Amino acid sequence: MELRLGDVQTTALIPLAVKANETLRKNARVKDRKAVEIIKTLNIDTTPYDKFMSHEGVIARTIMLDRQLKGIIRKAPDTVIVNVGAGFDNRFERVDNGRIEWFDLDLPDSIAARRKAFTERERVTMIAGNALESDWCKTVQEALAGRRSKPVFIAEGLFMYLTLDQIRTFLEVLKNNFPDGGILIAEQNCKAMQKSEKHHDTVKNTNAHFMSGTDSGQEIADLTDGIRFVEEHSFNEEMKKYSIRAKLFALLLPKMNDRWATFRW
Repeated sequence: MELRLGDVQTTALIPLAVKANETLRKNARVKDRKAVEIIKTLNIDTTPYDKFMSHEGVIARTIMLDRQLKGIIRKAPDTVIVNVGAGFDNRFERVDNGRIEWFDLDLPDSIAARRKAFTERERVTMIAGNALESDWCKTVQEALAGRRSKPVFIAEGLFMYLTLDQIRTFLEVLKNNFPDGGILIAEQNCKAMQKSEKHHDTVKNTNAHFMSGTDSGQEIADLTDGIRFVEEHSFNEEMKKYSIRAKLFALLLPKMNDRWATFRW
């Protein structure tokens, strides 16, 4: 597989490498055979993209988001879910109930690479588009016709690569194109990390740069009227279950880790 990705899109190799390597462990906490297949096909050295803290963080955020989505799907079995900045994510297979409608949205270069790795699947649509523009919304709107459930938008590993103004634009795209309401679950990084990507154990091995950070999801909700901050949970909550090192990190640097924040409108 020939891989051509932009600087930010290259960060998709981090969760891909982590999930592939975790899957091959004896007691894997997350299983993603597609990630293993892609890494094998790419024949790349995963070492720069899989370090301890990033590994544990990706596994924690994967477990936490999978759990949250499964809870939403249990209550609304025909939910429409949009994976914004999908990269090589294969979450659909882990949460699918046979009824949900799923969209993987990413920039054209990322979707071009994704199409080489993923075949077309029933109830899964890949969309090449810019999340900050409205062009992609029509396809999702059509899928919502006749459904009572609110659409769910997930943004994993995305907001830190956007400025606050760009995040505001994204929120306004959601509000304006889905006026009946929806749910956004977005990964948040802290302000301190925004200035420290050169110290991040894996992002420093890419050309990507953190463009924003928050101390609370409320700062995101305050960017535009009509967005309500519901809750957020640090990855520490999951990470500390598995190692002494992660427990110490959670104790000594409780606000340094990323969080899952949930918003509604």
